[in-house]
Amino acid sequence: MKIVSTAISHLNYNTSINDVTWHLDALEKQKLQFAPWKTYPYHPQVGVAISYNVGCIFLKFYVDESAIKAANGSTNAAVYEDSCVEFFISFDASNYYNIEFNCIGACTIGYGKEKANRKLLPNEVIEQIRYQAVINNSNKSSGTVHWDLTLVIPSTVFIYDTLTTFKGNECTANFYKCGDLLPNPHYITWADIHSTEPNFHLPEFFGKLHFV
Repeated sequence: MKIVSTAISHLNYNTSINDVTWHLDALEKQKLQFAPWKTYPYHPQVGVAISYNVGCIFLKFYVDESAIKAANGSTNAAVYEDSCVEFFISFDASNYYNIEFNCIGACTIGYGKEKANRKLLPNEVIEQIRYQAVINNSNKSSGTVHWDLTLVIPSTVFIYDTLTTFKGNECTANFYKCGDLLPNPHYITWADIHSTEPNFHLPEFFGKLHFV
């Protein structure tokens, strides 16, 4: 699996979030097409668009699911229990950041080599991320709720890497959707994972993300 992400040079950290989301809407969406664990067959529809400029990564998640939840509203809370989307990225093919958001934009970020012993980033670093969360009314004909989340993630969030530019970086990454405490718990991935139990913290299954 590989994504080649091109720059939108006239966007920056201070660009209106409405302008960011409008530009991301015009890009190709990457589908989260894998539900790797048969114990959790429910598969909400999820797409993600990604771009960047010198100082930021721009992301937008698009989600349709049967129910939503946002019980965790503070930074570094257990957002994976809610309607949650996640972006894991490694710049050195070893350590990686797990960047997780619930449907109202509450965020948790950790860093390390594996699932155990991760370092949570300081709140003030995480809160540099700009976001816009939009939850639409439920679609009675399909029985789903649509929500989307636009994110502006500055390079200064990646405090364990020295990033002068994203351009030229070929990283490893994965995108996820989960909801541990939803009526239909689920674990959806962009790049497939092969393990006996749900576990997103397996960087050997990350795909490629190339900023060109």
